[in-house]
Amino acid sequence: MRVAGFGFRKAASLASLRDALEAAGGGRDLVALATVAQKAASPALLALAEEMKLPIHALDAEILAHISTPTRSDRVMARFGTGSVAEASALAAAGTDAYLLAPRATSADGLAMAAIAERNTP
Repeated sequence: MRVAGFGFRKAASLASLRDALEAAGGGRDLVALATVAQKAASPALLALAEEMKLPIHALDAEILAHISTPTRSDRVMARFGTGSVAEASALAAAGTDAYLLAPRATSADGLAMAAIAERNTP
């Protein structure tokens, strides 16, 4: 199972999120999208979820703060307690024993990041 995690600025558009997802490896075989709870109602993310017909997992920042990520943004660390909202969201939503397919990828406009986590299910 695969989950795409997103971190993004308020100005991120649907195109920003699509671009970040494509840069992270694309949307094939995804079962959900995920982000920190305060960003889950973003119009751009809601539009992407509707377009892809996928649910959004809204995760508490406290959960994400306990997840180690391969990349680190000092700004994100100060605000959310994790190095990457995209990576931590993907890992948390995918569940125990999940792993990232690659570090987060950034949209061309720099407003959105995406990462894809996978968990092998029996």
